[in-house]
Amino acid sequence: MSVRELVVLGTASQVPTRHRNHNGYLLRWDGEGILFDPGEGTQRQMLRAGVAAHDLNRICVTHFHGDHCLGLAGVIQRINLDQVPHEVTAHYPRSGQRFFDRLRYATAYRETVGVTEAPVAADGILAVTRSYTLEARRLSHPVESYGYRLIEPDGRRMLPDRLAAFGVKGPDVGRLQREGRLGDVTLEDVSEVRRGQRFAFVMDTRLCDGVHALAEGCDLLVIESTFLDEDIELAVEHGHLTAGQAAAVARDAGVRHLVLTHFSQRYTDPEEFERQARAAGFEGELTVAYDLLRVPVPKRR
Repeated sequence: MSVRELVVLGTASQVPTRHRNHNGYLLRWDGEGILFDPGEGTQRQMLRAGVAAHDLNRICVTHFHGDHCLGLAGVIQRINLDQVPHEVTAHYPRSGQRFFDRLRYATAYRETVGVTEAPVAADGILAVTRSYTLEARRLSHPVESYGYRLIEPDGRRMLPDRLAAFGVKGPDVGRLQREGRLGDVTLEDVSEVRRGQRFAFVMDTRLCDGVHALAEGCDLLVIESTFLDEDIELAVEHGHLTAGQAAAVARDAGVRHLVLTHFSQRYTDPEEFERQARAAGFEGELTVAYDLLRVPVPKRR
């Protein structure tokens, strides 16, 4: 059975707190694991969450501020220490290549795994696999930053009443699914399009076209809400979103499950983020993230 869930490893912004580690998010998608923005302490948080280096297939870094990337050194060294047997691909802004190089080779270690470097230089598709397409979009932050979006290919949903009407049953159903035709009956005659699931990861950014494009139609959106709405001027100045702004994006994009994260240490009441998100008109499922939380990707519509 395929597993699709978000494992939250850290939820703090620039300054960690007693209860919030620096950033880190693992998306389990069927048999793959995609690690987003491994901040300082990510390796230990992985241990606490039951995530192994062998679970990692990709690492996606939005930008090279420390709270989003300082854990890279430890994670990459752990991948090598554990001799992960499969390819691990790293995506990050090409403009930060020098930072990636420094983190990858921050200290001496035995390099046993060839991490594949796949830097991002513009909006577009980064990878296509059987179960997803990975895309990147430019965001608006004081340093170059990209958000990531994962899209499952559309499939087909079989319709029992149509199958019965055409007399298709038993092993013939599977054959029709595989081959697309059974005699005069086509797959389109007995099924309908099943929309693929969509996930997006949006970190440090002001409102911009990239934010809206990433969020559009998502089943699960993970998005920063560093500030509360009363501090919107600070948010704009430093290149961040407020809880209300993030929720409005999700509302307009038709997001099903919204996960708010990346909270400033100045706030002590997480419920206020939820209140402001609801006040912005978001009516879907809403989670104010905390460390070591697991969030399942919503079931298909």
